Amino acid sequence: MKTILLIVSGRVQGVYFRQTTREKAIALQITGRVRNLADGTVEIRATGDEEKLEQLIRWCHQGPPRAVVNKVLVSDTSLDNFSSFEIQRS
Repeated sequence: MKTILLIVSGRVQGVYFRQTTREKAIALQITGRVRNLADGTVEIRATGDEEKLEQLIRWCHQGPPRAVVNKVLVSDTSLDNFSSFEIQRS
């Protein structure tokens, strides 16, 4: 198990990116959170096994149908033990 931090940029707000990320993460049995940032990006903190996290990363490069993803930055971070995958609202 490990936790990763993803920052997704492009047209990723207002296109159901958070909701579809949550659905994908739940399907992959990944826990964590997703939120919009003030600069127009989406931040995802995800905990799971490496193979499933890789699947989430690949999905983030495309996102939901109306999204236009320009870049996905991925970094390892300290292990977080989330109990579910949630949308964090400001």
